[in-house]
Amino acid sequence: MSSAVHRFTGTEFDYNWEGAVAKQIPPEDTAKGATGKVAIGPQDGAENFVFRYFCVQPGGNSTMPDQHVHDHGIYILHGKGEVTLNGDQVYEVNARDMVYIAPNDVHGIVNTGSEPLGFICVIPSKPRLDEYLKLTHKTA
Repeated sequence: MSSAVHRFTGTEFDYNWEGAVAKQIPPEDTAKGATGKVAIGPQDGAENFVFRYFCVQPGGNSTMPDQHVHDHGIYILHGKGEVTLNGDQVYEVNARDMVYIAPNDVHGIVNTGSEPLGFICVIPSKPRLDEYLKLTHKTA
């Protein structure tokens, strides 16, 4: 693959981009009122990271509690909510706030506003994550 531009095709509270791929949230997931899409990722040949967009409806939440071996970054695009970090520390977040989530941190996001809460979440690509896990789990 080569470099690409994904033009914005969404609306004020439901972002979308040309070529974005819907992210399926399994029925057993604890996310409520949430949808997602991969804006930049494997479909582009991105080798190191994935840009995902999530939209959480009023009263909804992301997967809670959630925990991963990798760190990730979140940029709040629209709406307001609460982010839980370290399992029990709750922070109010608004549009244009950024959140860093450390590896293995128990976390989650709740929409506390009256409008959809949308955010970009950047994570390592699966090949990079697999590479990292192999390096950190070597035996002597």
